[in-house]
Amino acid sequence: MSTTTQAPVFREDPFDVAAIADPYPFLERLRAAGPVSYLEATGSYAISGYEEVYEVLTDFETYSSAGGLGPRDIRKDEAWRPPSILESDPPIHTLMRRALTGVINPGTVRALRGPFTPPAVELTEQLATLQGFDVVKDLAEKYPIRVFPDAVGTPEEGREHLLPYGNMVFNAFGPENYIFQQAFAEADVHTAAVMHACQRESLSENGFGAKIWARVEDGLITEQQATLLVRALLSAGVDTTIFGIGNTLSVLAREPEVWAELRRQPNLAKFAIDEALRLESPFQKFHRTVSVDTELGGVHLPAGTKVLVFLGAANRDPNKWGPDADKFSFDRSSSGHVAFGMGLHQCVGQPIARLEMEIVLQQLLERVETITPAAPAVPIIHNVLRGFESLPVTITAAR
Repeated sequence: MSTTTQAPVFREDPFDVAAIADPYPFLERLRAAGPVSYLEATGSYAISGYEEVYEVLTDFETYSSAGGLGPRDIRKDEAWRPPSILESDPPIHTLMRRALTGVINPGTVRALRGPFTPPAVELTEQLATLQGFDVVKDLAEKYPIRVFPDAVGTPEEGREHLLPYGNMVFNAFGPENYIFQQAFAEADVHTAAVMHACQRESLSENGFGAKIWARVEDGLITEQQATLLVRALLSAGVDTTIFGIGNTLSVLAREPEVWAELRRQPNLAKFAIDEALRLESPFQKFHRTVSVDTELGGVHLPAGTKVLVFLGAANRDPNKWGPDADKFSFDRSSSGHVAFGMGLHQCVGQPIARLEMEIVLQQLLERVETITPAAPAVPIIHNVLRGFESLPVTITAAR
């Protein structure tokens, strides 16, 4: 029998700039406090152990998403936008997810390899002629914005709003601090542009967006739900992919032996991406709401309280990944990492994000013999995402 105890109190603020800019020493101290602890600074419970994070992600009945992924319960306090598929539970979530199954599936994702490859070839050919470049500004931000909105079928006009809108969406999963306020400085403009792009009349006939709207004609979802699903697809397929490409290359640039091995065995690219995303998870943390009194990690959690789920901590938990959990290793199976979430709410755009990352990495491996950091990376100060404003690298072209 387990014995329920009071949660250990952790007094550091997870939204402090120092903890955001360099999260891993903070996360190590958080895990050391216990897999479940009480965050004095936020009034919520921190979930940092892999086993406990996995349980929260896969038990949607006990840990609800319908209360929102931020610190406020949006069922009680009106949210800044209509709730997305991420902020819903069954049965609403079931209907919306079902509407996506004919849109994003192995067949439709495989079909994207053709149109997604030429832009990656063009970009990497240009970059390989240089002595160095900025991974974020010259590659990670350019490629997804170029290929994914085309796949969705959104118009060219207004795409400059996608990144700032995504910045708003994900920063809203944290507190309304100065980071949040900066992200929302031009909220009305960005929101209006993106919502307009998600309307049926704005979408091309053959893209994912039109296929989602076809589910309205089938009677499966409403027009509002169709708009929200297209909006969710854009957020999932752009922002997290940009962070994923940048974070993956940030890891590989620090590992010259790994890069050399990947050039010898490019079939290891998928494995390398998973291991890099485990180490540098784009999605570091978000909230869930406890639906009923429960126990997790030996700690009593009262109904109605918020838990802050630290994916970045779980993905480096030595109890799951071994004593070298903070190192890249070809000897480790990264299967089961939670960088894309897990369970009912696992990232809907994950297969497409993986495809984009794989294509970019494969094209770079063909053309770049060595890649190393040219200067310290500049981290993005973001409430919940981990990524970089700038990531300068030096390269030598393959002969």
